Amino acid sequence: MRYEVKTQLTPAEALRRAIKYFGPQGVGLEITDLNQACLIFQGGGGHVAVTACPGKDAKEKTRVELETREWDYAVRQFMVEVHA
Repeated sequence: MRYEVKTQLTPAEALRRAIKYFGPQGVGLEITDLNQACLIFQGGGGHVAVTACPGKDAKEKTRVELETREWDYAVRQFMVEVHA
C-alpha cells in the first residue's frame, strides 16, 4: 500500500523520526537501506519504505511518501505523528 503525508518537518527530520519510530528502538524493524532521501525497513514478513522530499519553496511543506507491506497500521500511526 502507498501513502503520502505533508509535514512541517524538514526531510532530514522526517527521516530521523522514521528511524526512531520504525527502527530497532521503535517498532523493531531492521534498516536495510539508508540514503539522504529514503529509508527501507524490513521485518515481520513485510517492509516499510519512507521517502522525504522538500517542498518547492519555503511555503510548501515536506512530502513524506510511504510504501508498506504488512505494516499498514504502524504507517498510519506514524503519519498521524508527523502530519502538519
